[in-house]
Amino acid sequence: MFDRAGLIAACEAHGRIVRVVIASVQGSAPREAGAAMLVWDSGQSGTIGGGALEFELAAAARELRQDRRSRHALGPDLGQCCGGAVEMLSEVYDLNRARALPHDLVARGPDPMPLSIKRLMKAARNQGQLPPAQLKDGWMIEPVQPEDQDIWIWGAGHVGRALVDVLRHVPGHRLTWADTGAERFPRNVPDGVTTVPAIDLPALAAHAPEAAHHLILTYAHDIDLGLCHALLTRGFTSCGLIGSATKWARFRKRLATLGHRVDEIDRITCPIGDPSLGKDPHLIAIGVAYRLAQSTQTIPRRLETLA
Repeated sequence: MFDRAGLIAACEAHGRIVRVVIASVQGSAPREAGAAMLVWDSGQSGTIGGGALEFELAAAARELRQDRRSRHALGPDLGQCCGGAVEMLSEVYDLNRARALPHDLVARGPDPMPLSIKRLMKAARNQGQLPPAQLKDGWMIEPVQPEDQDIWIWGAGHVGRALVDVLRHVPGHRLTWADTGAERFPRNVPDGVTTVPAIDLPALAAHAPEAAHHLILTYAHDIDLGLCHALLTRGFTSCGLIGSATKWARFRKRLATLGHRVDEIDRITCPIGDPSLGKDPHLIAIGVAYRLAQSTQTIPRRLETLA
């Protein structure tokens, strides 16, 4: 995906940036269409597969002053063992150009936009599905990586620790980890994870972003219920609760008694993850991570008009 936020951050830190992206692949190649790297005068980030191709294009990017498209036969031209060929697009960005990019789909090519591209964009808008990165009829199309989503993990027990261990490796998320006391967290919390000890977790829920995803798995059913009630009142993008069918049936009745409509209660998923994988904490976490990854493959509510 096109990491718009990462490109903007790179422009803010380093000024002029060249984004080098694989536009298309024929045969065998180290990376797929859409793989990209950012290059600036004193460094680079990301990878298009390493080796001679990456070295050559990174060096060329530092001298580049305007967008360039190039084709490389990996074996004959570069001596790489891959037998395929790649078409590359190198684009020069400053901060203004990066900020002007759409938030959902980036499509660019020679004017006028072909009918095939207009149809692809319309289908993406109507069906809500992100198209893969591709070069089509001379136009490069890439879905934009959504801005980081907030995930709040409620509970620092075995499942909570497994969720943090797995989700911290999944790009595109900010993790906030809450429990009733600082002593409940492990001694070494991974970088990038914000811990919040709070005696009253349901009260803390009122301060979570309305667009956050929530995973409730504390040590006490009354705290879990209080969090469900607080989050239904607060609002959320998604909410998952660990528990059995019996626990969820009881919670549904009590949440209805607390004044929540059935359609609101049904927005809470119980149990979390994929039950077919089993109840091991890390298998639960893998199921959760898979579902979150699936949720990023849809068009955001606001689709830019590119035609």
